[in-house]
Amino acid sequence: MTNFIPTQPAALPFILADFEAITPAYIRENAAAGMAALRAEWDAIASNPEPPTIENTLIALGASGMEFETKLGAGYTMMSSIGGEEWDAVQAELMPQISALYDSLWMNDALYARLDALEVPEDPETARLLSEYLKDFRLRGIALGEDERAKLTELNAAISSGETEFEQRTVKARDDAALHITDPAKLAGLDQETLDSLAQSAADRGLEGWLITLISPTQQPLLTRLTDPETRAALLAASESRGDDDETRALVLKLARLRAEKARLLGFETHADLVVADATAPSAEAVAERLDTLAPPTVRNVTKEATALAELKARDSAAPFAPSDWFFYEEKLRTEVANVDFDAVRPYLELDAVLNDGVFYAATQLFGLQFTERPELTGWAPEVRVWEVRDEDGEPLALFVGDYYARPGKNGGAWMHNLVEQSHEDGTLPVIANNLNVTKPAPGKPTLLTWDETTTAFHEFGHALHGMLSNARFRGLAGTNVPRDFVEYPSQVNEMWLEDRDVVTHFARHHVTGEPLPDELLDSLLAVRSFGQGFATAEYLSAAIVDQAWHRLAPDAVPTDPAEVLPFEQRVLEECGLTVVPPRYRTTYFAHAFGGGYDANYYSYIWSEVLDADTQKWFRENGELNAVAGHRFRETVLSRGNTRDPLDSFRELVGHEPDLEPLLKRRNLL
Repeated sequence: MTNFIPTQPAALPFILADFEAITPAYIRENAAAGMAALRAEWDAIASNPEPPTIENTLIALGASGMEFETKLGAGYTMMSSIGGEEWDAVQAELMPQISALYDSLWMNDALYARLDALEVPEDPETARLLSEYLKDFRLRGIALGEDERAKLTELNAAISSGETEFEQRTVKARDDAALHITDPAKLAGLDQETLDSLAQSAADRGLEGWLITLISPTQQPLLTRLTDPETRAALLAASESRGDDDETRALVLKLARLRAEKARLLGFETHADLVVADATAPSAEAVAERLDTLAPPTVRNVTKEATALAELKARDSAAPFAPSDWFFYEEKLRTEVANVDFDAVRPYLELDAVLNDGVFYAATQLFGLQFTERPELTGWAPEVRVWEVRDEDGEPLALFVGDYYARPGKNGGAWMHNLVEQSHEDGTLPVIANNLNVTKPAPGKPTLLTWDETTTAFHEFGHALHGMLSNARFRGLAGTNVPRDFVEYPSQVNEMWLEDRDVVTHFARHHVTGEPLPDELLDSLLAVRSFGQGFATAEYLSAAIVDQAWHRLAPDAVPTDPAEVLPFEQRVLEECGLTVVPPRYRTTYFAHAFGGGYDANYYSYIWSEVLDADTQKWFRENGELNAVAGHRFRETVLSRGNTRDPLDSFRELVGHEPDLEPLLKRRNLL
């Protein structure tokens, strides 16, 4: 089982790559042979002289590719978490080849004919695998003629290359846009530990002074604390200007046009229609209707918030209220109205405590999981950590890998990815990674998180639980292999434990004194959960609407002049009234939409949040943090993955169809 990739023997029974051996040369040397071997597996199934059966066709196809996918998972990890010129070159070289490889599967007539000839199996999970394969073949071009297939293969390769280039441009633009400060007065408002961390970031790049590195979204965490308005303005300007060059804008237009052409070739009106054909949302029109319904009350709320913040700034300055002032004065207003100072909370949010006594603690209370750090197991960077996860009966369940710190070359944002999928058919246990981009502290200093970073840690671990608690026979149906507009649902649910008093009191202790978070501060934190929802909803919704707008264009409607990219975005935002705050991502650094994965799919967060809000209501009605409710959630949702219609899993849990009202209440949109 472990001889096809360099592994760490101490990790058995898990498959954990020996990342020192996973070099660009190793991936290059093994890629061609791996792809050839996988094609041979598919061809052997397709050319089998025996009549097609569930075993010799469907199950054989479902079991194919494990060796290749495991190597690819290790290589992807290095490309996304280490990066740099050499790994970027490997990624740019391989992604079009991998696109062509899978085109050869989806356009294999003999293989499709064998699948299509099968009787629907009695076993529901096996029947689900068959229906998913048949759908994938149809959505990926099996019905096209020879010339159309050649065109589709050409389009897919160009799209893959373009997405890779955009993703790499986004990482480089983020790293290059870091704000270098040499005057300490410009950093007024920051505590000494933050200053030490910024000084270390500067020193790491051979610079004097301090360096504020950027996170992926438009708004930057330090905007809440910097008292100098010029520094705030410079930081937001650096963030918003990322990728605003002719090459990146031209790439946006190229990708929008290529995707639109592909959709038309496959018989869909737009790329958004093609994407939603493999989603839980019923149609692109339903997505647009949902977003359009949410926009007016969001505009109302964010406008009201802007007025209150402008009035607050007017006490300090005659200068007009600017977007770069938003986070700073929102924090002041929160402190004034609700007596909550998030800066005062940071000393209680030390990374190890958040993980061991918060994130893992909640999982133990809900599911009985046991976590043991394995320092002898190594990751892809020195600061990467590995935990063995055992089930409540003591049996090995998964490996969990945590990569929490930012580094040059690493992709922005936060994400979960599978190094090894759970599968009873393959006999594999899951190996799951979480990735954040927390600024690394100066040597010897603690890693103190913001409240938002703590929320992100809980969110990404919700994805990890979805992968670790999978109980699927087939790899392709396991864990997070669900429609994109469902995958965010379990991760959003896991955020609710950051609002649970038992969980917060368990991990929120002062990193120096060990004193618990004061009751009055905890009470205030829990009382202001809906504070600032106008801004939060507006910045998200504007990005989701812009994503849909780009991907609802016909090929000939895509602008041709790169200078039209940001004006197009502005017109879209003006039409829906969402111009009060900048979108969470502007088009030129919107990696979700143009780096691949969430194109025409960024709506998924709000779509999944309907299920999340309804499920949080269910947890509150069933005792909140307890093993009975946790096991029910595990059995009906987390363990099932895509082994059945995911919405059936939700319905079985809560006992009814998705209800929009809990979400509207949460976001103050009623």
